[in-house]
Amino acid sequence: MIYFMQLSLFEQQDKDKILIDLFHAYFDARKNKRNTINALAFEKNFESRLFTLCDEIYERKYEPKRSICFICNKPVKREIFAANFRDRVVHHFIYNYISPIFEKIFINDSYSCRKGKGTHYGIHRVDHFIRSCSNNYLNDCYILKLDIKGYFMSMNRNLLYDMVKTVLIKYIHKIDFDLPLVFFLIQKTIFNDPTKNCIFKGKKSDWIGLPRTKSLFHAKSGCGLPIGNLTSQLFGNIYLNEFDHFVKRDLGLRYYGRYVDDCVLVHNDKEFLKSRITRIKKYLSNELDLTLHPDKVYLQHYTKGVKYLGAVIKPHRIYIAARTKGNFYDAVQKQNKIVRKQKPNAEEIKYFQSSMNSYLGILKHFKTWKIRRNVIIRHLSGWWWNHVYVSNGMSKFVLRKATNRQ
Repeated sequence: MIYFMQLSLFEQQDKDKILIDLFHAYFDARKNKRNTINALAFEKNFESRLFTLCDEIYERKYEPKRSICFICNKPVKREIFAANFRDRVVHHFIYNYISPIFEKIFINDSYSCRKGKGTHYGIHRVDHFIRSCSNNYLNDCYILKLDIKGYFMSMNRNLLYDMVKTVLIKYIHKIDFDLPLVFFLIQKTIFNDPTKNCIFKGKKSDWIGLPRTKSLFHAKSGCGLPIGNLTSQLFGNIYLNEFDHFVKRDLGLRYYGRYVDDCVLVHNDKEFLKSRITRIKKYLSNELDLTLHPDKVYLQHYTKGVKYLGAVIKPHRIYIAARTKGNFYDAVQKQNKIVRKQKPNAEEIKYFQSSMNSYLGILKHFKTWKIRRNVIIRHLSGWWWNHVYVSNGMSKFVLRKATNRQ
């Protein structure tokens, strides 16, 4: 009798930990997502919903819900599957448990979906590679840039799941969570097919021009992860982790960085870099069932510059890429159309602020004050100035007090 009472107590403690961690995951998931329909619906009764979700997870009854599928055209055309908010909470739940473990085995120069290692960090690391390899632009130095064809649509799910399991079991002595339960959730997430019974947003014509290699609807059986999920970004790093170590260890490349599937290699010998292309291609094909994109191999002397993560890196200077400037201008014109048709509501004003500040946040890292001033002063509709003003040297839009009270 005492044994069963103790067992029940331990089970309750496990369940309480799951619930507490789910609440943490919920607060992480709702950051910057509080105005979406799914998030608002969940938030109305979020406590009871989290209790229900906790029961489903603990009893191994959790099943992912339908995703929303749509096309995003900026910065490039992509097929996005937005998970139900409830499933995003689970994604953060998984991420919060396993990300710290994988952080220990990732190389420093893997930049995507890692705290303190975003695009800005990646750009400056590649600039550092070039300066170091060329001895501050005194010696020859070459840049090799590679891309994987349809990366997210080509990842083998079984291979990915085995990679995740292998690492977590290896570090089991450092794990303080219910590993079988997390394996259950990881399996449900990796092997979930979001194309089944998904909700389409937009028109069928939106898919015109999207290559088949960039659509989950045309992925090989057992392959592909949806773009748009937090877990997909983490799994994308895990899938190429051994490849990262192969490039640095076996190929002998000190100056190497990767953002998702965009790889940059820097060396002072052009022929050395050429010889590594074949070995990289072979490794990707044999070990990871991936294909090196034949049309996206770039090999040039450093004086020619390299376009990477929305910037153009040249000796002594870094420029913002023309596409990023164009996207900023297009975003302003899109917002102008809204305000010309009708007086914007509170949600549209906040979306305007969020959209504009995301671009200004990128641009302010470069010498773009004149560009920002030109686009904002000359091209932004005067109607917007009734609701916002710009501060911090053309780097941030702030809501006016009257608008903020709406």
